[in-house]
Amino acid sequence: MPTLAAIVQALGLLAALSAPARADEHSACKAAAGSYLSGVVMTPPAFAHGQFRHGVELSHTHVSLRADQDGRVYDVAMDNVFATGFQAGRTGIPPPLNTIRVNDRLQLCGQLYSKGVGIHWVHTNCGAKPTPAHPDGWVKHVHSDGTLSTNGESNTHYCPLF
Repeated sequence: MPTLAAIVQALGLLAALSAPARADEHSACKAAAGSYLSGVVMTPPAFAHGQFRHGVELSHTHVSLRADQDGRVYDVAMDNVFATGFQAGRTGIPPPLNTIRVNDRLQLCGQLYSKGVGIHWVHTNCGAKPTPAHPDGWVKHVHSDGTLSTNGESNTHYCPLF
């Protein structure tokens, strides 16, 4: 049976190993001119209709996320047109946003809005130079083993709309 000291040492090692990954994501987001949030999804995804641009609806998917950084609940507004599974003319939450579930962990890079109660622009900026007003953002699932998914908001097919 392991001693208490061995358990504490192992936990310290695990914390040390996971901290650089979080720091790297935070640093990458800062370099992309964004604000970084990580946390737990509190509400299931909700579809929100949007305006049309050149015949393509600019709808959104919303979830609430309790942030690790400050414990506050943020509204996360994800642009469906940038979701990797988005198809023009289809209504509903596109893949992979439709796989988000309550209690999932997400990492987000985007722009805070409404005095910090929400985050949007959690998507690619289509190759433009990132600025605080237009960061090169992302939405990534944190898997149970701590690894990250690819950016679910990296679809560049509809960039010419903007």
